[in-house]
Amino acid sequence: MKSPVPDLAPSDGEEGEDRTPLLQRAPRGETAPVCCSARYNLAFLAFLGFFVLYSLRVNLSVALVDMVDSNTTAADNRTANECAEHPAPIKVLHNQTGKKYRWDAATQGWILGSFFYGYIVMQIPAGYVASRSGGKLLLGFGILGTAVFTLFTPLAADFGVGALVALRALEGLGEGVTFPAMHAMWSSWAPPLERSKLLSISYAGAQFGTVVSLPLSGIICFYMNWTYIFYLFGIVGIIWFILWIWLVTDTPETHKTISPYEKEYILSSLRNQLSSQKSVPWIPMLKSLALWAIVVAHFSYNWTFYTLLTLLPTYMTEVLRFNIQENGFLSAVPYLGCWLCMILSGQAADNLRAKWNFSTLCVRRVFSLIGMIGPAVFLVAAGFIGCDYSLAVAFLTISTTLGGFCSSGFSINHLDIAPSFLRRRHPITASAEGEAPPVHTC
Repeated sequence: MKSPVPDLAPSDGEEGEDRTPLLQRAPRGETAPVCCSARYNLAFLAFLGFFVLYSLRVNLSVALVDMVDSNTTAADNRTANECAEHPAPIKVLHNQTGKKYRWDAATQGWILGSFFYGYIVMQIPAGYVASRSGGKLLLGFGILGTAVFTLFTPLAADFGVGALVALRALEGLGEGVTFPAMHAMWSSWAPPLERSKLLSISYAGAQFGTVVSLPLSGIICFYMNWTYIFYLFGIVGIIWFILWIWLVTDTPETHKTISPYEKEYILSSLRNQLSSQKSVPWIPMLKSLALWAIVVAHFSYNWTFYTLLTLLPTYMTEVLRFNIQENGFLSAVPYLGCWLCMILSGQAADNLRAKWNFSTLCVRRVFSLIGMIGPAVFLVAAGFIGCDYSLAVAFLTISTTLGGFCSSGFSINHLDIAPSFLRRRHPITASAEGEAPPVHTC
């Protein structure tokens, strides 16, 4: 169906236009090999980048438990004595050399939340800058800046709450550019029918960074002191930046070691999704129901995700009464499940689209539904289990694991709908592309 309004397509035809190139064009040519390919090398380096990114983000959640004098919040904590202390048959001395601060619960909330004040500011500007100048430098310097600021965290804590809040907000500014920059890079690198796999590999680094940094932070706090957490992860971030700048390019055309076959494979698969059109269709974007659906989905999912990411270590310590070492390990378990789910769901989503001819719309809807409803059910259930430690950890783990389906749902749906405006400027004719295979719709 052709839209009567120029440059806009009706909702009934949108799915057909959006899925046609994804299901027709890519399967017709042979897929470039995966092993040692430039696009999967990019995915691996992006994986390491998001590993560093989330390590820098969540380390304070564990460190703060050890930074704060436990007597400060004990009087205000109404649930601290509901659950019994855990037996400790083997007594290992907890290193107490790190400085303690008398910060009440409200102050801790400001410190943990300040990161997101900077983070939210950069989302739209970063996307605009990345679309104009590329995402490589933007993402690289964003993580580098966060790593450098992290090294100064112990010093800022000594200066006072205001300095620490300001520093965390600056870290948020640095990390706020990363997802928009990465999306901009994948718009030039990811063949449509490999999109779920490549993006899932990249963003799974975030969950893996959480899995590693939470228990490692707990061990460092227990046997050394909390200051070393920030020094370690800050240095790792600087090392990653050097590798990123050295090995990565913004587009396949500028990559020095990519094979001609892989370059042609990527460019041909994206040929009808990219455009030289420079103007941004702001009004159609703001009127797009699909765009607002993604915004609402992100808001709803991230509300739960970041609440757990920030406060789960505090819950483990103050409610379930685990020590700092147990806290780090148990807080990481849910994100291990989420990491595995992201990797597997990315493979499943692309297989459903490429081999089983399910429409992109159907796959995104189903995966988003599982990734939103499942976590909600188990998270609500976790609030009614009292002090059953095993069940609490199990429900939180299942909830966070199921959230991994969203990585192949609304989380990458931006790249599915963004080319719609561009492709209508370069329509694909039936004679050029051949007959479309049967498509399963939801």
